[in-house]
Amino acid sequence: MRNKLRTIVCILFACVCIVTNAASPSVERLMELPPFERAVLIIKHYETLHRPRHWPTIGYGHVVQPGEPYRKGVQLTERQADALLRKDLLKFCALYRSYGADSLLLACLSYNCGTARIIGGKGYKKSRLLRRIESGDRNIMADYLSFCHYKGKHHYGIYRRRWVEYQLLYNAR
Repeated sequence: MRNKLRTIVCILFACVCIVTNAASPSVERLMELPPFERAVLIIKHYETLHRPRHWPTIGYGHVVQPGEPYRKGVQLTERQADALLRKDLLKFCALYRSYGADSLLLACLSYNCGTARIIGGKGYKKSRLLRRIESGDRNIMADYLSFCHYKGKHHYGIYRRRWVEYQLLYNAR
């Protein structure tokens, strides 16, 4: 059942990429890509390339931190944005390395929500998702999908993103 569901998700994701003219591999090859590349495609699809008017968010959702060399009003090229996305995602993967196969799933979530919402800090407690993973409970789908709120309200677009991430990256090897 899970394989059928993943196949359906792959087809839907590829169709969305094709319809939006996103550079994407064919449906047959999506699951053949390494999990990290799948994660990069998912983030690129949902974040899109931010424009200078979105400052301090640049590239594919990177929030500029104090001391970083980026300037307001300057558009990153697609290549620069891709490199920055990969660098950020690798940083998050390293943070969650001890979670094994779930590190990429947690990295994608942190890329979008921030680490404080997952591991705690800045007024947040450690998430139920992380507590379940740490206890060895593999039934995490509902907890993962619960990270779909924007300004306190359920957001279907974010829910859909979480669902695609979960289907394409859960237990990714």
